[in-house]
Amino acid sequence: MGTHDGSVAWTQILEVAVIGGLVGFLGGLFGKGGSAVATPLLAVAGIPAFVAVASPLPSTIPGTLVASYAYWQERLVDWTVVRWSIALGVPATAFGAYATRWIGGGALVVGTEILVALVGLRFVVRPGDPHEGNAVRRGYRARLAGVALAVGFLAGLLANGGGFLLAPLYALVLRLPIKQAFASSLAVAAALAVPGTIVHAALGHIDWSVVLVLGSTSVPLSYLGARVAVRTQAARLERYFGAALLIIGVTTLLVG
Repeated sequence: MGTHDGSVAWTQILEVAVIGGLVGFLGGLFGKGGSAVATPLLAVAGIPAFVAVASPLPSTIPGTLVASYAYWQERLVDWTVVRWSIALGVPATAFGAYATRWIGGGALVVGTEILVALVGLRFVVRPGDPHEGNAVRRGYRARLAGVALAVGFLAGLLANGGGFLLAPLYALVLRLPIKQAFASSLAVAAALAVPGTIVHAALGHIDWSVVLVLGSTSVPLSYLGARVAVRTQAARLERYFGAALLIIGVTTLLVG
């Protein structure tokens, strides 16, 4: 971050800090890593495309771990889902991150914005049923493997922890109760962010000053968001979050 003469752009630092706090709180509240929301907002704040895509990743690792701990305290993490998702999703994430060598930064930002809007629309139209359990077991591991591979690849490609896709897919495809889906997606998102961070750092896509500012506000507010979530009705939270994602996705697409 900085101006053309190398001086610190304090207004931009403030904007990045606010973005970090917002995505941290929403990430903890709804079981998302936060990168998918941070990327378009950083782009609007004037952060270069590749930096906006990759820099939120490192800051999501401590934030998602802190938020996951808050859910873990309530015994909401499904460790079978977490183990399978990490085992299959981590190599898929590394491959997706490497694939960014052939895709322009602008295309990645637009792809992130479209996915944010689509996921938000899904939450608004049909929020998950908080009473729905693991009723459908046929082909469960195959479906779990498919979710892990697909989300892992997209997490690497779009430089995010995958939580914004994991939570709804865990709820829809695996039929996890929604708060278990949130809790499990946070634990997995922290792991999926690691290979993506390593690859994008090697490719020179990460601005560590952006990471530091994002993390300073996102980490504490991630825990606060998670504590609020475990005490709030899940379907209502999803609908509100879906509306926020839809607004952010559509707005950043129009502005961009």
